[in-house]
Amino acid sequence: MTDQTAKPSFPSLPILPSAPMAKDPVCGMTVNPQKAAARAEHDGKTYFFCSTRCGERFRAEPGRFLAAPGTAGMEHGHASGTPAAPAAPAQMSSSASAKARYTCPMDPEIVQFGPGICPKCGMALEPMDVFAGDEGSDPELASMTRRFWVSGALSLPVLFLGMFGEAAAAAGISATAREFLEMALATPVVLWGGWPFFVRAWRSLVNRSPNMFTLIAMGTGAAYLDSLAATLFPQLFPASFRGMHGEVPVYYEAAAVITTLVLLGQVLELRARQKTSGAIRALLDLAPKRTHRLAGNGAETDISLDLVHPGDRLRVRPGEHIPVDGIVREGASAVDESMVTGEPLPVEKQPGDKVTGGTLNTSGSFVMEAERVGNETLLAQIVKLVNEAQRSRAPIQRIADLVAGYFVPAVVLAAVLTFFGWAFFGPQPRMAHALVNAVAVLIIACPCALGLATPMAIMVGVGRGAHAGVLVRNAEALETLARVDTLVVDKTGTLTEGKPQLARIEVFGGGKWSEGALLSLAASLERPSEHPLAQAIVRAAEERKLPLADVTEFRSVAGGGVEGRVAGKQLLAGKKEFLAERGVVPDAAGLKSPGSDNLGSSGVWVAVDGVAVGTLWLSDRVKDTAAEALNALRDDGIRVVMLTGDRKEVAAEVGQRLGIGEFHASVKPDRKAAVIEDLRKEGRVVAMAGDGINDAPALAAAHVGIAMGTGTDVAIESAGIVLVKGDLRGIVRARKLSKATIRNIRQNLLFAFIYNALGIPIAAGVLYPAFGWLLSPMLASAAMSFSSVSVIANALRLRRVTL
Repeated sequence: MTDQTAKPSFPSLPILPSAPMAKDPVCGMTVNPQKAAARAEHDGKTYFFCSTRCGERFRAEPGRFLAAPGTAGMEHGHASGTPAAPAAPAQMSSSASAKARYTCPMDPEIVQFGPGICPKCGMALEPMDVFAGDEGSDPELASMTRRFWVSGALSLPVLFLGMFGEAAAAAGISATAREFLEMALATPVVLWGGWPFFVRAWRSLVNRSPNMFTLIAMGTGAAYLDSLAATLFPQLFPASFRGMHGEVPVYYEAAAVITTLVLLGQVLELRARQKTSGAIRALLDLAPKRTHRLAGNGAETDISLDLVHPGDRLRVRPGEHIPVDGIVREGASAVDESMVTGEPLPVEKQPGDKVTGGTLNTSGSFVMEAERVGNETLLAQIVKLVNEAQRSRAPIQRIADLVAGYFVPAVVLAAVLTFFGWAFFGPQPRMAHALVNAVAVLIIACPCALGLATPMAIMVGVGRGAHAGVLVRNAEALETLARVDTLVVDKTGTLTEGKPQLARIEVFGGGKWSEGALLSLAASLERPSEHPLAQAIVRAAEERKLPLADVTEFRSVAGGGVEGRVAGKQLLAGKKEFLAERGVVPDAAGLKSPGSDNLGSSGVWVAVDGVAVGTLWLSDRVKDTAAEALNALRDDGIRVVMLTGDRKEVAAEVGQRLGIGEFHASVKPDRKAAVIEDLRKEGRVVAMAGDGINDAPALAAAHVGIAMGTGTDVAIESAGIVLVKGDLRGIVRARKLSKATIRNIRQNLLFAFIYNALGIPIAAGVLYPAFGWLLSPMLASAAMSFSSVSVIANALRLRRVTL
């Protein structure tokens, strides 16, 4: 058994200063010097640049940019200015969020104030800073949503006219009128709805970073321009490219529908990102907005949380969240610290004990002294860890952009060579042939199949997983899960049920009392109490349908127990010390250990009329399906590691039951993320399964985060995969789904590349000298559509995968 117990000092998370940033003198972008794309020396000073293009422009005219630094960036829509370090997240107002820093997940050196798009890869920037209580509005999401709905409404009739031209003719619409109608409907879709993609494509060319938006702009632009020329200047097209009635085919429906589908993808992505930020805000909102500060004379005043300073004395009442990190000075209570430790049982707090901001005071009232406030609290640091870990992940789009980096220049070169080849060596009319064949190359190279290869497989795979109780929150997690070789599991709520339950009743006193009678009395006494253990006792009695009597003279002592009269008997229930203070000495039998059936058990001693009569043992129980799931994962070659904030002895006992030989106990949230990082440095592909707020940093830091659907919202939003029923067997099903999806994606990509590899040369006219065959844009469009249909049909096979 490996015991690796971590005991970090409080606070767990150190506050690290922000790395110094530099400003690109050409465009004004904020640049991380360590990740700058280019640098230059001038007059003994080093300047850093966001792109090689900016570096080249600076070297050519340094005086121009130093005279008015950052102004040239407005040519590319960059934001200028050097962001200051963010203030304490929990203290930010909604107006402050307008000054949030945004960065690109693929190019972290790109930093600006406010939302926007990355000038390199074209992705929407995401916030680096999250503020409590600020839902905010995402102008990018609002713009894309508006463009999508308008484009969708206009694309449907274009698609109908393009696919059912005969029906339109039967309705009395001539071919010429139909073309002009399609042009009128498709033009706002392509030029207005797709305008952001053309802007991003242009920036990708300026920054010499071709990406998927370059392909999208090329495909839709080529289809639209060819159609526009066919509608306005049909005389330019030779007879061999006309239909049986002499008409020149148009491709407005392809341009419009592709634009609409890409807009839909952007809307879904931006909504998911906004939801993630909302979960982090909800975590920050665990800290109350106001608190009760005590003056030197004992007067109590309600103040805003941002007015709290270290050394202030604060009162925390039952049911309130603790405002900041500090030390209990007066009073006692039981505090639910599951947010930090994952331990479901409340922790008793006495004067001198430390308390953590955001945790819940469940019973008594106490006075605390504030120690750490604002962005120094443990809660704020957990948020920081989750935010940074989420941004550190490379999105799956990087793969497509890498392919596009080679594919786009190759397609453009093929189209240019086709144009000049036909213009100089082709038959008459040479220019018409050159134009049409070059357009055919661009249309058949439209990235429909390539763009659909991954998302279609992911879409069908996600739907199949949902039917099996596995919710996939992002494509990267589903793809990566197939390569996972190490699974790190939280204990509480993941391997165990995550809430106190009555495990065993121990009766002593010569058999005078039965277990049912003892439980009935104890539950009657505990019914008015808000303590989690009391509620568990009442719940156990109700499940056994035992009678509950009314209690009188009820009194609760924080950190001790409760007392009162039930059915004429004076009852005590609580700790041994609580009973001893009232002259009751528990029977020696009640002092023995709870036994192996009780994981991390807490005992509630019960006395009737001054005589100890028994003990109720409450504990967390291992899930019935945990052993089966872990055995299946080990058979699949997965290394299992348990990670818990609970005590060493409890972790060891759970590990022994489930065959987990490696565990880390008493681990704070920051250390959980550090354990994940250590495993990643070993070259391991790590999945983390957890359910609590304390698991969120580790879920975000792992290659794949797996959250229990019964867990907290923040854990779920930090994970890529959610198990609806909190059943670990869902991980086994998710692995099968991941492997099947990866195979399907590879098949789809093979289809897409085969079509492009064969279609581009044929569209360019390589068969013309030998056979006199040409691929008209109409056939190129049909081939492009057939490749997309093949990809979709193959992806739909995932619906029949057995999980």
